Amino acid sequence: MAFLRSAVRSDAIIRFLSWCAAGYIRLVWLTGRWHIEFSDGAARLLNDREPIIACFWHGRMLALPNVWRGRTPRMNVLSSQHRDGEFMARTLARFGLGTIWGSTSRGGGAGLLGIVRTLRLGECVGITPDGPRGPLMMAAPGASMAAKISGAPLVPVTFGARLRVVTSSWDRLVIPLPFTKGIVRLGEPQFVPKNANEAAISAASRRLEIELIRITEDVDRALGLQPVIRDDPKVTSVRNGAP
Repeated sequence: MAFLRSAVRSDAIIRFLSWCAAGYIRLVWLTGRWHIEFSDGAARLLNDREPIIACFWHGRMLALPNVWRGRTPRMNVLSSQHRDGEFMARTLARFGLGTIWGSTSRGGGAGLLGIVRTLRLGECVGITPDGPRGPLMMAAPGASMAAKISGAPLVPVTFGARLRVVTSSWDRLVIPLPFTKGIVRLGEPQFVPKNANEAAISAASRRLEIELIRITEDVDRALGLQPVIRDDPKVTSVRNGAP
């Protein structure tokens, strides 16, 4: 979506493109065969209508707007304040999702404050831990900090689609195609203690990162696909259980 910053200058064009994007996402969802998988912990939270911090990679967000309707309190997605962030916010609004303006990756105090306020109102928040500009599949500490302050759990979320286009953008954006078979997976919730120090926040972010990578690779493989991965030996060794 980086092209929007240079190619789109008009609010009218952004509104039109957001209408097109929302229409495409609905088309993909309605024509596809989507299976939604919940971990036991995620299922309990959703059944109890608890506020959660849904965490998904920037490149794995296009099939997710349909997931939340009727399953959670209102979902609000953190969005950066530039043109592609505005495009995303207007697209999500067409699914009834709210927007929290700010960032957790660039000292975004306003974004963190908005997240905590939203959670304390009993609503949910969606965050891309590697957004808005990367690095790819590396979790910034903002989500874990929000979990510490609010007490809300981090819930890793991902999707895979058998028919897809993977872009060459920094986030390796996965665009599902119509009539695809797809899987959405919600992993086990992760809680961050109220007394967590800087080292504990960093460790929580690392656990979230590893789990998001794991479930993303798992859904890709379940669909017979080569996973889109980050070339990081440390992630590979931890994921495989090596010391």
